[in-house]
Amino acid sequence: MKIKRNSGYSEPTAKLYIDSHESIYSLSNELIAQVKWVDQKPTDEIIGYQAWFIGENTEPFKVKFTDRISLPPKFTKVKFQTLEACEVGNNVYFRAKGIEVQK
Repeated sequence: MKIKRNSGYSEPTAKLYIDSHESIYSLSNELIAQVKWVDQKPTDEIIGYQAWFIGENTEPFKVKFTDRISLPPKFTKVKFQTLEACEVGNNVYFRAKGIEVQK
């Protein structure tokens, strides 16, 4: 039986993988620049930034940000602003508009 999945990023897809009530912690010290590729070669054009996070009941996962954000110190509890996910084959990709440090 085939499962029909929506294509593209969406908040409901992210909620399937990351519980919004679960504590999420930053793992990255600095952002990883994501560059545009043309003809199987990287260009100098930056199209986004990525950082690693972990939840209490998740494996570490990467989140893409379109704009450069300020990362808090490692192991800081955070909350995502508009977390979305996209399923491609057996992989799940996340993106968010930003993060907020939680107390």
